[in-house]
Amino acid sequence: MLEPSAFSRSSDYRAWRTITTRWEDNDAYGHMNNVVHYSLFDTAVNGWLIEQGVLDFIGGAQIGLVVETGCRYFSELAFPDIVKAGIRVTRIGTSSARYEVGLFRNERDVVAAEGHFVHVYVDRITRRPSPIPDRLRKVLREILVPVRHTDLEQERRA
Repeated sequence: MLEPSAFSRSSDYRAWRTITTRWEDNDAYGHMNNVVHYSLFDTAVNGWLIEQGVLDFIGGAQIGLVVETGCRYFSELAFPDIVKAGIRVTRIGTSSARYEVGLFRNERDVVAAEGHFVHVYVDRITRRPSPIPDRLRKVLREILVPVRHTDLEQERRA
């Protein structure tokens, strides 16, 4: 496993979601299977977007497609943990946004896994990129955390 992240629970994430693990999340090794982390990232971000009133995944004119994703694992998660998912946005473009999610085990302050994904917002029918609507852009700015130089160095080394 990698060195623990420099990001802290209290200062680096702007939005939070609590997610309960499930029995089926554990694998044969007794910890959460790596694919579950990606599901938790989606659940945290999309749940938050729905709560903010900026995602209508059934009838909205625009949807976000994931075009890039990644995860760094620092310590294990397993059922019956309660996962606290910290969310931040580190880049907002014309039609895309980069989300970063820290998964924290129970009440621990050290991140267990840290992931990212980039949504490109597209027209639901044509699947062509379209500008992020003003309402969504405003919500994303509320959790925007500019990338620090040390963050980029850590990402290059990983």
